[in-house]
Amino acid sequence: MKDGSFQQGFEHLVGPDQVHRDLYTDPDVYRAEQARLWTRAWVYVGHESQTPAVGDYTTTDIAGQSMIMLRGSANEVVVLMNRCAHKGSQLVHERAGNCGKVLRCPYHAWSYRLDGSLLSIPLKNDYEGTNLSACPSGKGLASPGAYVNYKGFVFARISHDGPDFESYFGEALATLDNMVARAPDGELCVLGAPLRNRIGCNWKLYLENVNDTVHPISTHESAASAAKHVAQDLPEGGDTVLAMEQLLPFGAGYSFYSEMGARVLPHGHSILGTKFSIHTGYAPLPDYQAELEARHGKEGAQQILAFSPQNTVLYPSLAAKASPMILRVLRPLAVNETLIETWAFAPKNAPARLRQRAASYARLVFSPMSVVAHDDVHLFESQQRGLACDGNEWLSLHRGYREGELHAGASSIESGNNEWVIRNQHRGWLSLMGDTA
Repeated sequence: MKDGSFQQGFEHLVGPDQVHRDLYTDPDVYRAEQARLWTRAWVYVGHESQTPAVGDYTTTDIAGQSMIMLRGSANEVVVLMNRCAHKGSQLVHERAGNCGKVLRCPYHAWSYRLDGSLLSIPLKNDYEGTNLSACPSGKGLASPGAYVNYKGFVFARISHDGPDFESYFGEALATLDNMVARAPDGELCVLGAPLRNRIGCNWKLYLENVNDTVHPISTHESAASAAKHVAQDLPEGGDTVLAMEQLLPFGAGYSFYSEMGARVLPHGHSILGTKFSIHTGYAPLPDYQAELEARHGKEGAQQILAFSPQNTVLYPSLAAKASPMILRVLRPLAVNETLIETWAFAPKNAPARLRQRAASYARLVFSPMSVVAHDDVHLFESQQRGLACDGNEWLSLHRGYREGELHAGASSIESGNNEWVIRNQHRGWLSLMGDTA
């Protein structure tokens, strides 16, 4: 955008089958996203298992605003703005910790209960006869416009205006439901700290790639080839090495991804791999399956285990896998920089092999130095630099496009290679930016 003005809106940047490079390179577009999209959307904050004890907290930034996810009581997790009601100092400065029984500002020692209400202030008598109790400073800590703890997964919407949680995510919540259902006792927990990767690209380039089934054949050719070479030397009939179980499917051809199917949903959400995915062929765990059958019945357990999508996008901040249990969280830092957090999950008291699958997959595929992510990061950053070059200003999203797609709503797609799942993200982008999707 030449003058930073958005009087004409944003529709001219998103065509039915192509998008303009300004979506990824223009600082004014990025600033508008922070003010509009990331405040109106429901954004992932964290999982309640990150704060197991009363007083435990984690912090995160959404749209440049620092938030605290805090265990306020044994049965409640709250989300508060990390800003003292007095003069705005941040209350906590660590990524995670425990604040004890109160939140106490390090600047002037104003103290707050764990629900954010004001507890005490120094020199209380000096405030008698003033207007403190009637103004916002006397009301305690602010919260985002809304927040929801959905089966342990905590989301926030900064704006007070916007869609309610259930109608915003709709069918996309099925993957989170499935993750919880895979826990025999109904409880999930994070497996330690996440992998964090700062990537020199716009956040939308990364999120598009989550749904791009064509790139693995070329981008990850070396990783798949190396896994195949190692697998040839494994004893026939021996126990499958976990790394091979997870890396060999990257060598699947175009037809494999084409046949896995997909589903596009309103607001930019999608489910890739509605029929099967590269995770479908993992070796069974009989004892674990018996526990699921005891909870859900044999047929119910089979249905739960059969749902193994490649990726579910809960737009704009989350990409989820149900098996192995992996969440990738997007945190935009600048127009050309994105932080990716990769969290591995497992059922509480899960068998060791199940925990190993999630932890191993996170390291093998999403660690900054993994043989898979290394390829991706190189190309994301190459793409960001390439978009600054003169020439064609548009990025093609033509694969599989057909007239009438724009108004189809939630739709199932036969081919997982159809770029509809990516085009759908940009229609969600337009909607959240305030233009017609």
